[in-house]
Amino acid sequence: MRTLNLGILAHVDAGKTSLTERLLHAAGVIDEIGSGDGGNTQTDTLALEKQRGITIKAAVVSFRVGDTTVNLIDTPGHPDFIAEVERALDVLDGAVLVVSAVERVQAQTRVLFRALQRLKIPTLIFVNKIDRAGAACGETLATLAERLTPGIVPMGEVGAIGTRAADFCPFDPEDEAFRARLAEKLADHDDAILADVLEDRALSYKRLRSGLAQEVRRARLHPVFFGSAITGAGIGPLIAGLDLLPGAGHDAQGPLSGAVFKVERGPSGEKIAYARLFRGTLKARQRLVLADGSEARVTGIAAFEGGRSVETRALTAGGIGKLSGLSGIRIGDAIGRPRQRAEPRHFAPPTLETRVEPKRPAQRGALNTALAQLAEQDPFIDLRRDDLRHEIYLSLYGEVQKEVIEETLRSEFGIEATFQPSTIICVERPVGTGAAVEWAPDPFFATIGLRLEPGPIGSGIVYAEEIEYGSLPVSFHTAIEDAVRAALGQGLNGWQVTDCKVVLTHSTRLRKWATSSAADHRDLTPLVLMDALRQAGTVVCEPVHRFALTLPEESLAAVLAALARLEAVPKVPAVDGRTATLDGEIAAAHVHRLQQLLPGLTRGEGVLEAEFDHYRPVRGPAPSRPRTDYDPLNRKDYLARIRGGR
Repeated sequence: MRTLNLGILAHVDAGKTSLTERLLHAAGVIDEIGSGDGGNTQTDTLALEKQRGITIKAAVVSFRVGDTTVNLIDTPGHPDFIAEVERALDVLDGAVLVVSAVERVQAQTRVLFRALQRLKIPTLIFVNKIDRAGAACGETLATLAERLTPGIVPMGEVGAIGTRAADFCPFDPEDEAFRARLAEKLADHDDAILADVLEDRALSYKRLRSGLAQEVRRARLHPVFFGSAITGAGIGPLIAGLDLLPGAGHDAQGPLSGAVFKVERGPSGEKIAYARLFRGTLKARQRLVLADGSEARVTGIAAFEGGRSVETRALTAGGIGKLSGLSGIRIGDAIGRPRQRAEPRHFAPPTLETRVEPKRPAQRGALNTALAQLAEQDPFIDLRRDDLRHEIYLSLYGEVQKEVIEETLRSEFGIEATFQPSTIICVERPVGTGAAVEWAPDPFFATIGLRLEPGPIGSGIVYAEEIEYGSLPVSFHTAIEDAVRAALGQGLNGWQVTDCKVVLTHSTRLRKWATSSAADHRDLTPLVLMDALRQAGTVVCEPVHRFALTLPEESLAAVLAALARLEAVPKVPAVDGRTATLDGEIAAAHVHRLQQLLPGLTRGEGVLEAEFDHYRPVRGPAPSRPRTDYDPLNRKDYLARIRGGR
């Protein structure tokens, strides 16, 4: 039995969840098709998903097509929940990218497709909503080729488009014109087919189909199917096209290797981990070593079958299952041997932050617990606590995500919370090199020397040691490195310090081990590191978005003036008839204002795409944010708090 772990991805409202429902209906898993607006779909099971009619959490459902078991992962389409999509990409064998035949390629469509291309995930394209007024076939294909990739391969033609009777008819394999177009596409990648085309030799459809499958699996060509998830048009050809995607590997005897892509809480508050196995076999009652070094036993395994999850004794390579009993498991943790990935992150980090307060002070502890559980399910929330001022901060992708968290706290935890206006998250980068050494100062029985220097942009934090190997116990090494990474969470201006290298240059001498401890090294490290950081100096950098605007040509002057006021940097606009397109860069802090201005400037016809691109030094005074630690920049206060905590 072949297994295909398939992702469904799309811009919000392109019909992704409706397509999932239609596929399940076609496979005989469900008798009636639900709808997102009706709140009765198989994958949108959260109360908030039913209420809002959008996907918030990735969901898994399974069905069979011939001899293939398809584990289908329905992912969110709204950009505020892009972290859910990122985690799903790690476990896919292939994907279906859903595009609306009316709105065509939208902002999130491009973001998703670029991620699929970077990871070389084989992808089919399904153009949905051919039954809607305004749907267009030729224009959609042209937009796909222009804004996504020229490597598209239309697999049929649409009749009665824009009407309820719209249908999709696959090209006849005996159609010479279709075979010629397919051969031409394949010839760009296959020298043998190119030779046959140049020699005008006949190519059988079987060979062309095999060549197409090969190029799809290399993520170089993308078959395009048209249809309607509402009427069912085109669903049969799309299902038949799934054989162009590669199946999962089935190395059940190899060393255990898998990944956790989702964590949720069960009815009793217990953790349930969703995991994909790449190699090996995982059995119930088997013990695992988790990422934090602790051990845990898998108390139960559930596999997906026929639209539901069923208990099973083992999960084998290629499968996706739910694991119970792993209380310390986190999203992104490896099961067994970690898999090597060329791309550690597929999407941009969150660039917004908000402060959360309970409306009733007595619920502060409950709020902490609830947000900690939500952060388990979405690590990008990045919960920050200021124990000194009793404040809680959350990182966010957007305002819709904030609203969803607020509703979740109220509906699932019974907590009424207030969210302060969102602010931009900056970072700090070192501008020079600094070094500092502390020789066993009171009250620490430890000696630590650190050198901090700038690193390449995008390198993150690199930690290294120049001391003699074995000169410190392993626990001391771990304590110093952990303290370095934690202390760099707040730099000279309170922002995360990144793109730097920290080197341990001095350490406690061997004869002093008996009086020293890992805690001494952990607590001294921030003081030494901040001294080195002061010497190096930092520059505060703000997030910058890359934007693309499509607007009426007559609105161009007004929009350019608005961009100038917002300190954006546009490129030279391109005008095609009555439509203008404009690319450029804009500070993340001004994106929301641009979104507000655009409808009035373009009579509601302007379309904005914006996504994080890079960080740049802020212009003007450097912004700062309050520290949430013991503040090693204030030595007297830091030492007082350390002594008080011991």
